[in-house]
Amino acid sequence: MRFSEILGQNHLKHHLTASADAGRVPHAQLFVGPEGCGALAVALAYARYLLCGHRGGENNGDAACDIKCRQLTHPDLHFAFPVAKSESAKRHPVSDHYLVQWREFVREQPYGNLFDWYRAIGIDNKQGQIGVDEAQDMVKKLSLKAYEGGYKVMIVWMVERLNASAANKLLKLIEEPPQKTVLLLVAEDESQLLQTLRSRCQVLHFPPLPESVIADGLVEKGAARDEALRIAQEANGNFNRALDLMLQDSEDLVFEQWFVQWTRTAFKARGNKASVHELILWSDEVAKTGRETQKKFLAYCLTVIRQALLLNYGAEPLVYLKMRQPDFRLERFAPFIHENNILPMSIELEKALYHVSRNGNSRMIFTDLSIKLTRLLHRKAG
Repeated sequence: MRFSEILGQNHLKHHLTASADAGRVPHAQLFVGPEGCGALAVALAYARYLLCGHRGGENNGDAACDIKCRQLTHPDLHFAFPVAKSESAKRHPVSDHYLVQWREFVREQPYGNLFDWYRAIGIDNKQGQIGVDEAQDMVKKLSLKAYEGGYKVMIVWMVERLNASAANKLLKLIEEPPQKTVLLLVAEDESQLLQTLRSRCQVLHFPPLPESVIADGLVEKGAARDEALRIAQEANGNFNRALDLMLQDSEDLVFEQWFVQWTRTAFKARGNKASVHELILWSDEVAKTGRETQKKFLAYCLTVIRQALLLNYGAEPLVYLKMRQPDFRLERFAPFIHENNILPMSIELEKALYHVSRNGNSRMIFTDLSIKLTRLLHRKAG
């Protein structure tokens, strides 16, 4: 990945190259940005810039080094990312067990999200993490001398998935770094990191991508300009989502069907035993999916109700969500989301999201949430 191949983020790219040219390379940097903003892509380009001796641009470094970085096989470039047990690693899984899949994933989906990665390695029904075995591997790799005599770079993707033991080992590594070692930590949610970890890193915040940048990227991928502009607005700064929408491969299309069925049944369920039974069956079906799928669905529900609230209160320019169900319109749903139920509804969805992430019983969580949704949807506006 080269800086020239990355969409937008020009000020951050200039900052990184200028500081590297001046010899000011912090040993621990935290790249924070929402899904689809390109933080991982920038980390890969920056690692290539450091390892291959680029200066003042990207085209004057070692050609052989460039090839190794493009193939993600450079001996001084290391990776850590969330994993879980699978057929490839039945005990003590670490990133090295999934390097082949990782290289393919990054080449094909440099803007991909955690759910895409779990699907790529067949663990989308589990919650991955960066564990203590991984942290020990990181210490071992970085304690060795650089194979090519320059920098050693470790990219830790989705660093908020560190468990407590691994976070403490990483903290010690940051406090006492080996010589010419650069740790690039990539995160979407900075608040989930230990404060002691954040305070020891130079933090760069990545904004969502502008619509014009996303549209240009989609046109390069073969989309018509009109379609690219429409998708870019709906993507809300997320190039990964824009690509999924263009290819009609977005999980949001499935989530929309679930949401429509859920809210309609919940609305009918008040005083209707048959509909309550339907809600329980719906909860059972959702509970059978993987936890990452459940978490993404709950996050999608939060987005829908917030967009509906904006529409209900006349803030149409801020509404980017498009519903594709032919018999469901956000304009008709919006009046049911108002000042008297938006806060309790958001709280219940966020509580459910927390309980799912903590391995609670999914069937109980979604059944309880469905019954509460029935009451909240019938609450009158003030």
